[in-house]
Amino acid sequence: MFYRLSGVYHTRYSQTRQLWPIPADRWQVGILFALALLAPLYMSNLYLSSYMLPWLIFSTATLALTLLMGLAGQLHFGFAAVMAIGAYTSIHLTRAGVPLEIALLGSGLMSAVIGCVFGAAALRVKGLYLVMATLAMQFLVDWVITNVTVISGGATATLQTPSVRFLFIPLQSLTARYYLALAWTVIVVLFILNIKRTSFGRALVAVRDKDFAAAVIGVNIFKYKLLAFFASSFLGGISGAILAFCFYKAVTPSQFNFDVTIQLVAMALVGGLGSVIGGFLGTGFVLLIPIVLLNLISWIVGNGWLNVSTSLMAHIPMMLYGAMIIGFLLFEPLGLAKIYDNARKYLLVWPFRHTQS
Repeated sequence: MFYRLSGVYHTRYSQTRQLWPIPADRWQVGILFALALLAPLYMSNLYLSSYMLPWLIFSTATLALTLLMGLAGQLHFGFAAVMAIGAYTSIHLTRAGVPLEIALLGSGLMSAVIGCVFGAAALRVKGLYLVMATLAMQFLVDWVITNVTVISGGATATLQTPSVRFLFIPLQSLTARYYLALAWTVIVVLFILNIKRTSFGRALVAVRDKDFAAAVIGVNIFKYKLLAFFASSFLGGISGAILAFCFYKAVTPSQFNFDVTIQLVAMALVGGLGSVIGGFLGTGFVLLIPIVLLNLISWIVGNGWLNVSTSLMAHIPMMLYGAMIIGFLLFEPLGLAKIYDNARKYLLVWPFRHTQS
């Protein structure tokens, strides 16, 4: 059997600290990375630009939100505003002649600073009150972007991204933009995976579980809550800049409205809070499943197997999509990542079910 703990013997502490101690896990990660690396060779430009590219970029944004909501336990309903700050900052910096590499860092820092200002509310309030504070950030940033013409050019204006290079490679081709998004995805994944193994990650978990108890054992709640907002907003800001340069190639105020925030929160919840693989599964579910259902219903109607009106045909996929979300959350409230984890743990001991605890 390919998925076994039998035969895995740790003789050094470094082996026990591996990200993937089971060989089957390492093979899966290697195969998935190879498929992602070779995607431009076997995937058409349509699928690469319309499905793969937005899935990777929004997955990084979901992982950044998961760092805050899943690991630190701080609610955030203004994350699209964080991405908008990063997107507009990077465009204005590159238009001023700043190299893209530095512009991405600048966009992350600008998002982190502004995110920390509103995240400071988490030092005094929590729960629904924190939701209201982050909602205020979303609507305030939307208003500023829409009405301050120096930033966006106006409510209906479109700000084009300039022609730039990343590490001396022009970002004109789809392949170059895809590999930039993939590189950023790898960086974010490794960061989230390793942060859980550090004292910073353990402190965030302590704050999430019980902040008063964490303070009693010496965890500086003020420091770690602000650091959580800073790190999450920094990653979200760069993800917004990557989204602007690699996918949209232009930004408008409507691309980062409150609906996008709701989508990001849904991606994190459906995938599973605090899980890296859940970020990818939740993003794929929210972004791609409606498209798949729409194509499926259109195919069924086109073959004459279902006789419905055009308006009803447009609503059936969303009805099925909503029913699937409710079904998943009822079946496994911890998200799609937990379903995957249950299947993985079953394979670890199959067929000896009596060994499961």
